[in-house]
Amino acid sequence: MPRIGVFICHCGENIAGTVDCAAVTQAAAQIPGVVHSVDYKYMCSDPGQNQIKEAIKEKRLTGVVVAACSPRMHEPTFRRACAEAGLNPFLCEMANLREHCSWVHEKNGHTTSKAIDLVRILVEKVKRNRPLFPINVPVTKTALVIGGGIAGIQAALDIANAGQKVVLVEREPSIGGHMAQLSETFPTLDCSQCILTPRMVEVAQHPNITLHTYAELERLDGFIGNFRAVIRKKARCIDEKTCTGCGACIQKCALKKIPSEFNAGLGLRTAIYVPFPQAVPNKPVIDRDHCTFFQTGRCKLCERACPTKAIRFDQQDEFIEINVGAVVAATGYEVKGTDFFPEYGYGEQKDIITGLQFERLASASGPTQGVIKRPSDGKVPDTIVFVACAGSRDPAKGIAYCSKICCMYTAKHAMLYKHKVHAGKAYVFYMDIRAGGKMYEEFVRRAIEEDEVHYVRGRVSRIYPRDGQLVVKGVDTLLNSRPVEIEADMVVLATAMVAQPDAESLAQKMKVSYDQYHFLAEAHPKLRPVEMNTAGIFVAGACQAPKDIPETVAQASAAAAKVLGLFSRDELSREPVVAVVNRCAPPEFSTCVGCFLCESACAYQAIEHEDIKTRDGKLIKTVARVNQGVCQGCGTCVALCRSKSIDLQGFSNEQIFAELVAL
Repeated sequence: MPRIGVFICHCGENIAGTVDCAAVTQAAAQIPGVVHSVDYKYMCSDPGQNQIKEAIKEKRLTGVVVAACSPRMHEPTFRRACAEAGLNPFLCEMANLREHCSWVHEKNGHTTSKAIDLVRILVEKVKRNRPLFPINVPVTKTALVIGGGIAGIQAALDIANAGQKVVLVEREPSIGGHMAQLSETFPTLDCSQCILTPRMVEVAQHPNITLHTYAELERLDGFIGNFRAVIRKKARCIDEKTCTGCGACIQKCALKKIPSEFNAGLGLRTAIYVPFPQAVPNKPVIDRDHCTFFQTGRCKLCERACPTKAIRFDQQDEFIEINVGAVVAATGYEVKGTDFFPEYGYGEQKDIITGLQFERLASASGPTQGVIKRPSDGKVPDTIVFVACAGSRDPAKGIAYCSKICCMYTAKHAMLYKHKVHAGKAYVFYMDIRAGGKMYEEFVRRAIEEDEVHYVRGRVSRIYPRDGQLVVKGVDTLLNSRPVEIEADMVVLATAMVAQPDAESLAQKMKVSYDQYHFLAEAHPKLRPVEMNTAGIFVAGACQAPKDIPETVAQASAAAAKVLGLFSRDELSREPVVAVVNRCAPPEFSTCVGCFLCESACAYQAIEHEDIKTRDGKLIKTVARVNQGVCQGCGTCVALCRSKSIDLQGFSNEQIFAELVAL
């Protein structure tokens, strides 16, 4: 016979303010099978938990129902208390009287009646609960980091420095990401390359890090602690082991008219190239889409120039399979181009550029060696207009969010311009200034007060050419919306930070969630900010949302800490709320008909095939089997099973129907 204990929590005034807890306690005591029913002000406190433990021992309880707040908050707490008293923790259930009752109803008799019903259905469920035991799975102590920007570099180094193996995958020919393109970083104005390059070299030389550049994630299968990743290593057409990085092939390449991606399209590169001088690895790659040999079958100047004979025109993509225990997604961001703005000429004016292009003009390693020049004619601009919030915070353009870094880097750009062109005039059109960070507000004030940058509060409505200059039309909302018209030599748009173009595809490969802007979605914005809804996959940097460098680095270290916490154990223990296919004795009586509709529906590839044979080895039939290490307990297979042969442990059909009948 079941012996159920019911424990009603007042939750201070959260529940007791609208629910008559004493009446619920008395009603629960009348439910068949309930042998103990009490209420207490704070059941989650030590005295409350001790009441549960003592009742389990004294009343020989076979099940416990705690009527309190959300199971998401305190279910582990109460299950732990039951386990300490010798009761299987999965014989404890929680009735949510707070979110499902007291918080959504006024104080009256109906509210108390509903609370009694919620307790009753959980009592009926716990009567049919069965002892369950955690599933132990081994942990592969190798981490996969996807993305070689500052987020991926930081996460990889933190994990590797703790003694664990890391595989770092970067789809560009070099690691470094967008940070490598920056001239200086706010608010300290220190050289981006000076602080980034040593870390890039450390990644390449670290004994615990395997680096794959010019590579992408092709497929990811498995589950937490036991993922299997397939990496597509794209053909560089270079033998990396033989190549010394001397650059002779680059010097001989006859095709030097391809816009440089690293210079944001402002400079030119050859068909065989290294992205930038400090690239890691410093090995060239052949751009097959532009290479003369791949287009016409002739040329091969680079091959003849190579002293080590490292050119491999016949090289094919390579697929590498690796087993990893955890994944860190750090794929970064992109910025909107100037062609996104019809009011500014759809990007047809060469002297209207993005903030990232201005970074390259200001950089000593950029196409102009740090001299700020107009892209159209190479002249030094006497007047520059910087337009903040270009695309950001603009629901009409589909980007309602703030890109977070634009106010700061616009101030930085204006300061860099004034430092290089002392007599120049810098104007900044802004909506409002968001400088939320250490020394950020002071940095903006310095731009305004010391460098005499003119800030105009208002949006720019139109930019058009006139007599060799760009006319910027807007309003100054601080001066009664007075129209403003500035003739500028160059305009810099602080364009919106957006997700990578393939972010949706990557999320689907990893089976993780993403938001309406295609940024990867964390499991919980406050309590689990670097974890994702798929266990064992973590997120770091601007692939989750717009971030500056300090926040990106902090989040990367947080993700690394989560990985190291996972790797601290040889085996991973997880809850047994998974699907099971009925097991019969003898097995040939299994009701599973082998249609495998469950297999086609399972998002986690947890359904396997099991052959049922006679003693002499003759095949009787093939049925489904659930890999409990892979199953995430979503229940999709249960809903689709035509023969009703699958149940979800802890949520069986018997338990669900018992709850309904109780009402």
